[in-house]
Amino acid sequence: MTDSLPQNPDEAFKLLLAGNERFVAGTPSHPNQDAARRTETAPAQRPFAVMFGCSDSRLAAEIIFDQGLGDLFVVRTAGHVAGPEILGSIEYGVSVLNAPLVVVLGHDSCGAVAATRAALADGVPATGYVRDLIERVTPSVLAARAAGLSEDDDIIAEHIRHTVDVLMDRSRVLADQVAAGKTAVVGLSYRLTDGSARLVTSRGLTQDAAA
Repeated sequence: MTDSLPQNPDEAFKLLLAGNERFVAGTPSHPNQDAARRTETAPAQRPFAVMFGCSDSRLAAEIIFDQGLGDLFVVRTAGHVAGPEILGSIEYGVSVLNAPLVVVLGHDSCGAVAATRAALADGVPATGYVRDLIERVTPSVLAARAAGLSEDDDIIAEHIRHTVDVLMDRSRVLADQVAAGKTAVVGLSYRLTDGSARLVTSRGLTQDAAA
């Protein structure tokens, strides 16, 4: 593995944001994407971040954060809704692979959030397993409504915060890692038009890193 791996959550977060800045500026370096990296990571992986993002086709994590093979442990669901298999995957990333950072990645114009808002407004339930998806997003939309939030960006941010809360509340493994200073959990909101990712909430970062 490379010798420049982040040694703590703050370093991991700064490395991730630096990659996003390159992507936004149109100057990606495409690190760790060659044959040498493929050979290096074949025996084992040591990602510096667990990326739990929405399944939206425009949220390709390695691209928008300018990373390569072995850098990110990616888990995705529509609307970044978290069930047991998602929690298990994230716990594997932090407790077995020792990733010092967990990222919840949401974005504007999220279809899962829009579908939930429509279902609540119309009173028409979705069919199949999409209904389960909407039920998992509903608490975020209702919380935003109770807080008087109506703008898309504000509702998306509320859903990101809610997902971070769910991870911390339901996973004792993750909560213990954060309490011990081994891992941080952050929520980022991605803007489709300019490619930027902004911090919405964090657990376990220092104030300097989160500023």
